[in-house]
Amino acid sequence: MIPDSKIESWLQEDIGHHDVTNQVPGETDGRLVAREPGVAAGLDGARAVFEYLGVDVETSVEPGDRIGPGDIVLRTGGPTRETLRGERVAVNVVGHASGIATKTRRAVETARETAESVRIACTRKTTPGLRGIEKRAVVAGGGDTHRLNLSHMVMVKDNHVAEMGLESAIEHFRTKASFATKIEVEVEEPEDAPRAAEAGADIVLLDNMDPATTAHAVDRIRATDPDVLAEASGGISVEDVPAYASTGVDIISMGSLTHSVETLDLSFRTG
Repeated sequence: MIPDSKIESWLQEDIGHHDVTNQVPGETDGRLVAREPGVAAGLDGARAVFEYLGVDVETSVEPGDRIGPGDIVLRTGGPTRETLRGERVAVNVVGHASGIATKTRRAVETARETAESVRIACTRKTTPGLRGIEKRAVVAGGGDTHRLNLSHMVMVKDNHVAEMGLESAIEHFRTKASFATKIEVEVEEPEDAPRAAEAGADIVLLDNMDPATTAHAVDRIRATDPDVLAEASGGISVEDVPAYASTGVDIISMGSLTHSVETLDLSFRTG
């Protein structure tokens, strides 16, 4: 559910205080059309915008569907002024989300060619105010949301280790977290991976290691506790995915799925 307050902030940002541009009378039909191939996402955001403005909306595809040039993503019907007022926000939301879904799908399919079980996940490197849209777009592309926010999992990072030490930090958070809350520990050296596993980490994140070093760290984790999950992260691109998928990791997390994505080209047309 997208709250009205968020939609209002999107519209206020685009419309401003004295919108003359869209003072067009009458009723019109509209359609959102893809101009390049990709994976659809963000349709809930576009629907929420138009419905808030009193414009009827009918989606033509589902999140996760492949779309191609000329495909109609959604149709609208209603007051021309309100249709035009919602146009840019809707196009921006769907284009941005679909870009994320498209890139995620490429990463997932690339990983599957090497290792069927490895998961592609995003991170918390999302656009402020758009995390829900972006995380759902990752899911539409076949990826995993990872943590939605800080409440979903404890992650022991370098600053925690600097303050408390690796083992002490894990023990500290074990006493604070619910039995249902997993603890992930970020390590930057392969020798710290088995230490984290032995100290009680549920997941060990291998940060900024090259594929060969990652594979070595995974072997050390498996030898310590085969039930502990291994995650690779840190500047991994879609092109890098096969090399990391072959290391034996369970998860490849990629901040670039959300923070460095190209918008899918879409066009909104009326009449």
